[in-house]
Amino acid sequence: MFTRLRMNLLMVSCFLLFSSFIQPAETALKWYKWNEAYPLAQKEGKILLIDAYTDWCGWCKKMDKDTYSNPEIIKKINKHFIPVKFNPELRDLSYDIDGQTFTARDFYAQLTRGENTGFPTTYFINPKKKSLFIDPGYRDAQTFMQILDKVIADK
Repeated sequence: MFTRLRMNLLMVSCFLLFSSFIQPAETALKWYKWNEAYPLAQKEGKILLIDAYTDWCGWCKKMDKDTYSNPEIIKKINKHFIPVKFNPELRDLSYDIDGQTFTARDFYAQLTRGENTGFPTTYFINPKKKSLFIDPGYRDAQTFMQILDKVIADK
């Protein structure tokens, strides 16, 4: 009896421990691929949030860890934006915009308007207005929240 009780207690403890690592779906940020995100943003009337990053960028990783994992940031993005992760160094992908297809390099040139913005850079595209707002550099959660609020207000 005592051994069975210990076994049940151990199983409950393990369940609680492992379930604490699982992030509930409503607090998760779903990153889309461009070709799925662009039509979705048009359909839902949301703003595209494009996180331009590279695999070697330390500040990009820090922004993922500090900013994009913040529950309030996630909640606001999920409500008002369609988020896209974009690595311009990936060569095997194509990006469709209104009947035209771009390589990663060409798509990046369109986003940056031909200027070097560095990494990370966040691009906000309002498909309804056909407008682009560029925010280069790392942003902590508090600063990024203010930027999100500004973009939403300008919608």
